Amino acid sequence: MAEKETIFSSTIKYKGIFSFKDFYKFCHEWITEEMDMDISENKYEEKISGDSKNIVVEWAGEKELTDYFRFDIKVTFEMVGLKNVEVAAGNTKITTNDGSAKISVKGVLIRDYQGKFEISAFNKFLRSIYEKWVIVARIKEYEDKIAGACDEFLSQTKAYLDLEGKR
Repeated sequence: MAEKETIFSSTIKYKGIFSFKDFYKFCHEWITEEMDMDISENKYEEKISGDSKNIVVEWAGEKELTDYFRFDIKVTFEMVGLKNVEVAAGNTKITTNDGSAKISVKGVLIRDYQGKFEISAFNKFLRSIYEKWVIVARIKEYEDKIAGACDEFLSQTKAYLDLEGKR
């Protein structure tokens, strides 16, 4: 069985004005283009109560780093009290959203994701030696890459929301 290790797990929160549609598009493009990952939407749940809505979106993505290592990411968006509002942008009024957002990111390093070392007990033993003595530096390098990529994604989403709210 593949070894899974959570390398990064963090959450940001934002409350204010932003366009959910534009934010959704920004996040999807950033992950697919900058992180070069395939994303699948596992959940999209929208609950409407009065003039506001709550939205929960879950994405899962994966990227093969080598034939031994794989990077998995799970992103969860929770939008609470999302309302349509009109704001003045120069001389025109635009319709956007007001509410609070919570974005959670979890980055996982999966070793031996193809199960090549799962054939026998001896192969499992060889894998433990391989990981503890041969590829220690490579494991650390991939852990740093995953943590850096996830942290950069969260930083970009926070910067986007902060800029969007000030427009």
